[in-house]
Amino acid sequence: MDMKLEVIVLPVADVDRAEKFYAGLGWRLDADLGTDSLRVVQLTPPGSPCSIIFGSGVTTAAPGSVQGLHLIVTDVEAARAELADRGVEVSEVFHDEDGLFHHAGTTGRLSGPDPERHSYASFASFSDPDGNGWVLQEITTRLPGR
Repeated sequence: MDMKLEVIVLPVADVDRAEKFYAGLGWRLDADLGTDSLRVVQLTPPGSPCSIIFGSGVTTAAPGSVQGLHLIVTDVEAARAELADRGVEVSEVFHDEDGLFHHAGTTGRLSGPDPERHSYASFASFSDPDGNGWVLQEITTRLPGR
């Protein structure tokens, strides 16, 4: 049976501020429904089959507690530049000292893209206004079976 990840719930403190931030990234607003006690806002990144939802009454998680959300891009430097042009505070492009994946936080970061530009090995990171953490990951060639 297929199981498709379609929605990620983000905990935010200020729904309107979060909506403005994500819409400012160029993400499509799919829904803004409900009342003050239960409000659901859904946005989708360009080209993504998975959306984010946040609002009031949709999660008990602490605002900003979601980390390690990955946005896959074909050119991490161009994606980083686009975010910066939109006013987002985004890290420099980096690769990990171990070359396998990136460590949590900023541990093991080496400046610049992977020297050999291996797929899956170059990153940049940013956070939303609440501190939910996102990672841009450059993938140009998928692993077999993907």
